[in-house]
Amino acid sequence: MNSVIVLGGYGGFGARLSKRLAADGWAVLVAGRNGAAAERLAAELPNALPLVLDRTADLRPVLEAHRPFLLIDAAGPFQGSGYQVAEACFACGVHYIDLADAREFVCGIGRLDAAALAASVAVVSGGSSVPALSGAVIAELAQGMAEVCSVETSISASNRATAGASVAAAILSYVGKPVRLWRGRRWRQETGWHRLHHETYRVPGRLPIRRLVALADVPDHDLVPGTVPGKPATTFRAGPEFAFQLLTLWLLSWLVKWGWVRSLSPFARWLLPLQRLSARFGTDRSAMTIAVKGIADGEPVVRRWTLIAENGDGPEIPTIAAHVLANALAADHLAPGARHAASELALRDFDAHFDRLAIFRAVESVPYLPLYRRVIGPAYAAMPKPVRALHDLVGDAGARGTATVRRGRSLPARIVCTVMRFPPEGAHDLHVSFEERDGTERWTRDFAGHAFTSELSQRGERLVERFGPMRFSFDLPADTSGLRMVMRGWSAFGVPMPLWLAPRSEAREWAEGEDFCFDVPIALPGIGTVVHYSGRLRRI
Repeated sequence: MNSVIVLGGYGGFGARLSKRLAADGWAVLVAGRNGAAAERLAAELPNALPLVLDRTADLRPVLEAHRPFLLIDAAGPFQGSGYQVAEACFACGVHYIDLADAREFVCGIGRLDAAALAASVAVVSGGSSVPALSGAVIAELAQGMAEVCSVETSISASNRATAGASVAAAILSYVGKPVRLWRGRRWRQETGWHRLHHETYRVPGRLPIRRLVALADVPDHDLVPGTVPGKPATTFRAGPEFAFQLLTLWLLSWLVKWGWVRSLSPFARWLLPLQRLSARFGTDRSAMTIAVKGIADGEPVVRRWTLIAENGDGPEIPTIAAHVLANALAADHLAPGARHAASELALRDFDAHFDRLAIFRAVESVPYLPLYRRVIGPAYAAMPKPVRALHDLVGDAGARGTATVRRGRSLPARIVCTVMRFPPEGAHDLHVSFEERDGTERWTRDFAGHAFTSELSQRGERLVERFGPMRFSFDLPADTSGLRMVMRGWSAFGVPMPLWLAPRSEAREWAEGEDFCFDVPIALPGIGTVVHYSGRLRRI
């Protein structure tokens, strides 16, 4: 009988893991700083003993005394933590797995590889929903794709799934802090717990779930662009069941973003009691979804995996990967060495565990027709290849080139340029980020650090471009030379405006060699030229 120490073995996740390992025949040492809690759980399990253990102390004497086959760290928090637990394990010849989802911790575990190999033990970090389960799902969805353009993941927990102290500390550690994301084919800084989005989780035969989620910082933000073909843009969001809980943290995040407080982590001791007070409200339903967008058989495709957990079984999910990895170790199916868990398991490895619980899954795969193809129709195929290449967008893309900007000289023109954040006059390096979601495209044009954004969508047979409260409707006549944007209407704050008051702009796109070329003049009645920019781009 193999023995395992489960650090935090009586906690929210650790207790679930301890119970399942004991049911599988493991001799479980339920470990943690609270001896009474460890004793209570151990008394309920077959082949289990309590063990008082502090993960911040030197664990080697305890490991030498008990000689476990494996230690699983389910305690955390792993944000800002060192590798002293894993180091103690391979120093004593003990295998190690953790449930970490801390980005720096999981992505840096490889530095222990040489020592783990020398000790002939496996050291696996991230045996949880991310990156172990998410990595398995992404690998499954990406099969057959020549290029993966974007990966978007979100998780929303039931309000009755009370988080432990380590989970609360993990969330607060990045709220309002910079989060590095790979988007638009380059690294950029976003803000933790921002980029709010309403996510709908659908599984046939189950009632859909709609939740508000926000940007979280997880290992996938480094691991997916670093390992998945195509180096896809990657975004992970998470959120509680109730929107007011998320929005409260979002409001507090500005205190960190503006530098008024260093971190929200000290507030963890108040977050837990407040969450527990509301735990009796809400439902017992949790959800997770992963959307992978890319190119398969030469055409854009969107594949989505969705999971809905009911009957309070959602908190089991973060522990399943560690359970599977433990059994794989016992069967001698895991090689020695230190690495993250993102590519250790296949999605089928989770199925038997999901099937024993009220966990329902669905996979959908649908072809996607890019926005400009939909608007232009058959004439799209006649356009030059560089023009089509820039507009064949699914998920995420980026382009790089140069541009020249000329601004209007009048005072009103200068005011409009400032309000609209148009770039200063002169020659600039240009980067354009393209982000597609649900058929709508968001273009961010960065002229050497001076960026402005617009959103493009379809209405009827026309392209609509939105700049803040203003929307402009265009026809897109296209032929072998390229395309033009001919304005047919506009509105401000939802109110239709007369066309004679509209900005004067007929943008053109064409190709020169392999370059996508553009010319965008913008003028206003009574003011004249506001800004005129032109240049060339290539997809990155």
